[in-house]
Amino acid sequence: MELHAVDWAIIVGYFAITLFVGLLFTKRATHSMTDFFVSGRSFAWWLAGTSMVATTFASDTPLAVSGLIAKNGLAGNWFWWALAVGSMVTVFLYARLWRRSEVLTDLQLTEMRYGGRPASFLRCFRALYFVFILQMIPVSWVTGAMLKVLNQTVFYAWHPLGDGTLIAILLGMTGIYSVLSGMWGVALTDFFQFWLAMAGCIVLAFMAVAHVGGVEALQAKMAATHAGGAEIFQFFPSFSGQNIVMPLNIFLIMIFFQWWASSYEDPAGSGYIVQRMASCKDERQSLLATLWFRIAHYCIRPWPWIMVGYAALVMFPEIRDWALHPEQYRPDQLPDLGYPMVIRALAPVGIRGLLLVTFLAAFMSTISTMTNLSASYLINDFYKRFVHKTGTDKHFARAGQVGSGVVLILGGIVTYLMKDVSITTAWKIMAAVGAGAGTVSMLRWFWWRISAWSEIAAMAGSLVYYVAVQLVIVILGWFDAGSGSLAGTLKFLKTEEYQMLIVAGLTIATWLIVTFLTPPEKSGVLESFYRKIRPGGPGWKPIAKIAPGVRTDKNIGLSIVAVIISSAIIYLALPGVGAVIFGQYLKALALLGGAGVCAALLYLLMKHMGWKEIAGRDDAAAAAPVQKPSDRL
Repeated sequence: MELHAVDWAIIVGYFAITLFVGLLFTKRATHSMTDFFVSGRSFAWWLAGTSMVATTFASDTPLAVSGLIAKNGLAGNWFWWALAVGSMVTVFLYARLWRRSEVLTDLQLTEMRYGGRPASFLRCFRALYFVFILQMIPVSWVTGAMLKVLNQTVFYAWHPLGDGTLIAILLGMTGIYSVLSGMWGVALTDFFQFWLAMAGCIVLAFMAVAHVGGVEALQAKMAATHAGGAEIFQFFPSFSGQNIVMPLNIFLIMIFFQWWASSYEDPAGSGYIVQRMASCKDERQSLLATLWFRIAHYCIRPWPWIMVGYAALVMFPEIRDWALHPEQYRPDQLPDLGYPMVIRALAPVGIRGLLLVTFLAAFMSTISTMTNLSASYLINDFYKRFVHKTGTDKHFARAGQVGSGVVLILGGIVTYLMKDVSITTAWKIMAAVGAGAGTVSMLRWFWWRISAWSEIAAMAGSLVYYVAVQLVIVILGWFDAGSGSLAGTLKFLKTEEYQMLIVAGLTIATWLIVTFLTPPEKSGVLESFYRKIRPGGPGWKPIAKIAPGVRTDKNIGLSIVAVIISSAIIYLALPGVGAVIFGQYLKALALLGGAGVCAALLYLLMKHMGWKEIAGRDDAAAAAPVQKPSDRL
């Protein structure tokens, strides 16, 4: 795909605007660690929320969605749609608590909630484990996705640069502003990059659907080209007939277990979500930012990607075979490639530059966030806490810049090693690794008995059990997998969803046993946490007795109702938008009307609970005066 002068002008203009916005805040970011990592806690909800949306709109997501459609049809997206319930749990149960904690990173909470050497070890280990292992996987798949886009478009016929050089250039461009300007530059460029990326995806979706003859022709050609083509358009998978795109048991695992069992998208909040909640002005802004993020994440973004994924299946039918029978094809024949293949086939001069900028914006918004977040763990939770405890604010802000550079270099190395891995496969690996550990991070806010040992057991157990399952799969592969054999009976272990379920079950059992076999945290630590966070519910009754007068959160039950209603908004609006696209206007009216009713109910519920309470905006007198923690329980 050849670029012309107008395409280059668009690309150069994009970089100029991005660098200007990012570098504008370089001086402000180096005042202190708080400025560099959480913007001095000054974000409004619309900026923090849009930054969250932009971060999750990476260069890999359109490719992964088209890959899911190639294998399981529209219903394949339940892999991430099922997380919507957990997302709303974050909004209504945890957003206020995180902002109230005033932490710089989510790992900092470890030594606020727990005490002693186990807490210190946990914070240190998690910081290093996250930066050098867990974070490298998403950095590699996001950068690898951008590499796939460029190799399928600009460098399809001629590649003057090696993949290693291209990776270095991509990460280097992002590093210029993310390393220098911190969270201020990251968030402001996120806001600009998100709307630009959405515009490009919408343009490509219209072009792709028009190319195959419109929506009706798309449906007809899908049915003629692929067996069970009609099922590919179903929001809920068909569980009977000859062309089942997703088994019932897999769907049920996604709906009922995945949203809470996997720590990859932790319902209690973690990583970049916590960082942006911590960057908000107050608890009300934190809640609204997270709510806006979740609505946009599920209801606004997906359909342009989905329509291009459909068009790719019609234009390049072989993609479905790549998805269903990967063992028969080369490692570079991946279903994820359908999206950039459509760009290469359809984009005219001018639009080529816009679409490349679309992916560059998506890529840079995510990598800049991952860089800043990883550096915050490296500096705040390791370097400052355990290596260099004294220093000026400017020293630690500068250290954050160095840490960002280290993360970019490591990310480039891992990307080169994993560049041929399927994005959807990487997604599912991340969902399985750490399965079950999320339950501890949810309960530690509302149950006093959780200890540092609980979290250590969950983290270690999930990793050990995941590795054990992979070893079992390898061993079973050495034997006959025919029906009736042990290998044949256990072949379900090869399915990532079952791996997640097994790892989660074993992990939960392990950390519960460890919790009751080890002593609880000291009462002084628990009381200090209770007075600062003021969690509601019955799980802190023993601590409430020794800390009377603390005004805790009320309406926990109504907050759970809000979770249910807000989840219903997503699950009605999502297919409702699809119904509009496919001309099913009565169905669209019913679905979107239902979403509107739920939105009105949610507003009334929040009004009944009181914006002051749901936002957590307490006056200083609302809580009991801080007293010296008791030494007894």
